[in-house]
Amino acid sequence: MLQIVKRWFSPPATSPNSAGLDQLRIWSDQRQFTFRAVRDEGGGVIDGRSGSTAWRLEWGPAQRQYVQGFELRLRAELGFGGELQLLLINRHLQEAMETAVFEQYVEGVQTRIDDETPPEMRWLVMFPKLAGTDAAFLGERFVAVGNHKTWLARWVEGALATALAATGLKAEHPLVLMIGRGRMALRTECKEPSAAQLDGWVKLFETAVREARRAHQQSAEAHAPSTQPSLWSSSTLPTAEEQH
Repeated sequence: MLQIVKRWFSPPATSPNSAGLDQLRIWSDQRQFTFRAVRDEGGGVIDGRSGSTAWRLEWGPAQRQYVQGFELRLRAELGFGGELQLLLINRHLQEAMETAVFEQYVEGVQTRIDDETPPEMRWLVMFPKLAGTDAAFLGERFVAVGNHKTWLARWVEGALATALAATGLKAEHPLVLMIGRGRMALRTECKEPSAAQLDGWVKLFETAVREARRAHQQSAEAHAPSTQPSLWSSSTLPTAEEQH
């Protein structure tokens, strides 16, 4: 791959932040979660739970170049939707990624996107965006793409769209929410975590998981066989005497 994309998507060198780790530890202890430091990376990991859903929060040096300094990551197993590939991303980052794709694969010498390219970048190229009335609730700040339009629209409408609007993020603040391989993941920039920030990101993540479960239930109901009696059931068929 060309150096421009390697630089943009390779982890930058960032020194550990002890103040951030202290905040992470205190927040975790107060909520009776499990915290551990990751010494080699200068970050920390928290294992928590929201109702029946176990999740993992990671904070440390950014793993993507579009995140400056430190990033926060959340992920949870959904237990369904292994075939789904859905992406919700802020528009500023989406536009930057599409520019990188153009420079890499149109003006450059690369002829195809390979597995080294991060999935958020591949999916922007591979899948259609929600548009028109399906995307109206996202406003001008966010973009959604995926391999299942109906499922994607069900996921991002309603409570999730409201929660995104309530974050009050600046337009350039990177935010990625993804569903893939039956897993939900969130990635965002977080220079130094505070209790308010951590509470806010976990709340958004919990909303995204809850809305994914709602979308899954609606999809299952839409494809369930009808329980209504057939018009040609045995109870409605004319008897031999009635036929004559």
